[in-house]
Amino acid sequence: MEFNPFQRRFRKGVKKVALVYPNRYVGGIANVGLQRIYAELNDFAICERFYSDVFNGLRSLESGTPLSEFDVALFSLQYEMDYFKAIEILKKSGFRGLKIAGGPCVMENPKPLLGFFDAFFIGEVEGRLEEIFYVRSPEELSGIEGFYTGKEEKVKRVYSRLGKHLEKEIIGEGAYGRCFLVEIGRGCVRKCSFCLVRQIYAPPRWRKIEDLPFPEEVKKVALIAPSPTDHPSFKEILQLFVEKGFEVSPSSLRADNLDEETLELLKMANVKTLTLAPETASQELSEFLRKDISPEELRNVVEICSDKFEKLKLYYMIGLPGESFEDVLKIVYQAKEMKNFIPRIEISVNPLVPKPHTPLQWLSFGGEGGLEKLRMKIEILERECVKFGIEFSKPDLKEFILQAILARGDESVSGLLEGENFRKYTRFLEAIEIEKELPWDFIDHGYKKQRLAEEFEKLIERVEKI
Repeated sequence: MEFNPFQRRFRKGVKKVALVYPNRYVGGIANVGLQRIYAELNDFAICERFYSDVFNGLRSLESGTPLSEFDVALFSLQYEMDYFKAIEILKKSGFRGLKIAGGPCVMENPKPLLGFFDAFFIGEVEGRLEEIFYVRSPEELSGIEGFYTGKEEKVKRVYSRLGKHLEKEIIGEGAYGRCFLVEIGRGCVRKCSFCLVRQIYAPPRWRKIEDLPFPEEVKKVALIAPSPTDHPSFKEILQLFVEKGFEVSPSSLRADNLDEETLELLKMANVKTLTLAPETASQELSEFLRKDISPEELRNVVEICSDKFEKLKLYYMIGLPGESFEDVLKIVYQAKEMKNFIPRIEISVNPLVPKPHTPLQWLSFGGEGGLEKLRMKIEILERECVKFGIEFSKPDLKEFILQAILARGDESVSGLLEGENFRKYTRFLEAIEIEKELPWDFIDHGYKKQRLAEEFEKLIERVEKI
């Protein structure tokens, strides 16, 4: 059962807004941005939610009302692979109202979706919803800050200031369990070369302790931020929730700012699995990724917490420039070493997708040797993990190929979303000439492209010396 303090009944004359998350409920209910949008919309409209695994995304969760009966549909696109379901929902529902898409994928590059939506919002929409609510056509949206309809030469990304947190939320069984989502920060102070967050959510912002809620409905909170432990008061926030009797689940952790006191607090907060993302087991490749976590730091943290957690989950990337088969094997050897401290180990290994707006956007997908070598690396990892009793989350290579094409494509890749074979679009997996105009260059995220190019060239020079 779900606790929903915002649900409103349909009333004649009140505009109806569909908030569509074209993926499973468990992910959508754990999205703090959607929680805020839903709460804000229900202040002045009737908003209901749609999920891919509830009526196949064609009827609302709240009342079972068909999508076709709503005036406006707001789609939240968190992952490129969600595009396929979003378009299926639009086609099968027969929706004829205003179709607007937003979310990190839209902030990244909406060009592949131009033929399917009326407009795209580039940025963080909270505080702006009532302003755009009474717009009746895409033409009226054109020219409003943050909106892209396909006609604008430049669009400046909109960002919000973090103030008082929501005091009420929908409580459901989501990715963090049945809990209250507490967003303590947005944006990231780190400079990882592969990460989209550092660009599209800049500048980094933190919520003050006095702006955080202490919910009465549940006794578990998820602390949400790209890197929660970078919050200047993370330890105090964690301790405060623990003292008030809450279980706490952080969205992610970094090995280089976990001390024994913080780890003890996490244990007291009933955290069972320690999740870390070294990204690579090679010191040289870690420097290329600008991850700034050495194998020694990782080992030291895991050794300290050997009696505190039941399981260790590690995230890695493959398909990096200069990466050898020996570098890939180091991933398994590192995980095997960690088993000395926490016997149950799971590793998740995904190919690097060179994302728009990052210094690596000019790279090819797959690294040196292309897709065939990438397949070989995955096979090696799978075989070696079985040998050492390490749980291995195997990536679906085709999904990552599609993700890379959709992230880096222009309007021409829309055929991929209509069922065409991805092999027609493999040019978007290739390295990009640094002088070439990019499909996403029209988005102003507040950085200079030349600065990214200079960073890219320095990173390539570094990796060539490995």
